[in-house]
Amino acid sequence: MKALAAGENVTRAAVAAEVGLTRATVSTLVDELLAAGLVEEQGARRPGTVGRPGTVLALSETGPAGIGAEIGVDHLAACAVDLRGTIRCRAERPAANRSRPAAAVLAELAELTAAVTAEAAKAGLRPVRTTVAVPGLIGQDRSTVLRAPNLGWEDVPLAAAFGGGAATALENEANLGALAELWLGGHDGRLTDFVHVSAEIGIGAALVVEGRLFRGARGFAGELGHVPVRPDGPRCSCGAHGCLETYAGEEALLRAAGVRTGRGPALKAAAVAGDPAALRALEEAGAALGIALSGAVNLLDPQAVVVGGPLADLAPWLLPGVRRELAARVTDRQWRAQDVLISRLGHDGVLRGAAYSSVRTVLDDPATWIRTVTEPSLPPTGSTSCSSR
Repeated sequence: MKALAAGENVTRAAVAAEVGLTRATVSTLVDELLAAGLVEEQGARRPGTVGRPGTVLALSETGPAGIGAEIGVDHLAACAVDLRGTIRCRAERPAANRSRPAAAVLAELAELTAAVTAEAAKAGLRPVRTTVAVPGLIGQDRSTVLRAPNLGWEDVPLAAAFGGGAATALENEANLGALAELWLGGHDGRLTDFVHVSAEIGIGAALVVEGRLFRGARGFAGELGHVPVRPDGPRCSCGAHGCLETYAGEEALLRAAGVRTGRGPALKAAAVAGDPAALRALEEAGAALGIALSGAVNLLDPQAVVVGGPLADLAPWLLPGVRRELAARVTDRQWRAQDVLISRLGHDGVLRGAAYSSVRTVLDDPATWIRTVTEPSLPPTGSTSCSSR
């Protein structure tokens, strides 16, 4: 399954060569996956040499689906993706969630997620799990929001609002943005060690090491926004002084640029128009971001830094300062300006990462899914998701 997910125009022979099994064994496994609706055949492809053409295989467009849901400070969103990671249906609405009661936010999100789940079912998709992206710290059981300061939440049992159990998982939004970059960012498996940084109200980062998300001992790795860049700087919401967030967080940027309405798009418009205050704010934010990232690069020696989410929209004005500070501060002289990449996923990264992390459980363990759909005595994997509520 993972060999099919990673390649294009893949045949049984190519899978056999990739995974090191005999063609006969692969053919038997493929037949089982075809019968379970996890794989489909797409016609013959000639190998360019003498011999019979192979039949191209691909992950199915129907069958398992992942549901992703996102809680932002000013919006809610949900989507469904198939095994290929393609968004099949999506819904989003503005919502002023800051300091709003958690129960009200979760009720609205459950309604949005249920609508997406129903649309997915009409397309022949069967939800595996719902993963909810949250801008905050998540408990190790991945069911409780321990603290989300920009929402004003503490100790919220979020998974219980979606039925709880294995059908719902929570994840920090920055982590999901990084996983989306790893799986869906178009790097063809070449990018396996990187720092992913994004920002909305706050600034989040996530670390991918050897193709795996690095969580840290307590699951809180990646709090780049609270790295001090100027210890004598302004007081941060965390109580410290001069944190990166006080210079490069969205609210700090808007305040410095004199932008009062329209938020990120308005700031970008001001920069495009050459507004001096906006350009100064972005220059200072880029320099602060570069200082913080230089510490991460020196510590971790990643292949690249990836700028994603809303920050990617402001990259033309942020990256000169980021690259200048990295060039001055990174000890590895082989580090290059082009090692700072702009994500192609844009604002969809977090939501797609949430949905795809749900459906990837089938890639990790297709046998369990096959038993689920072939043995009537077992309850459906997605039986406790929003689709049944």
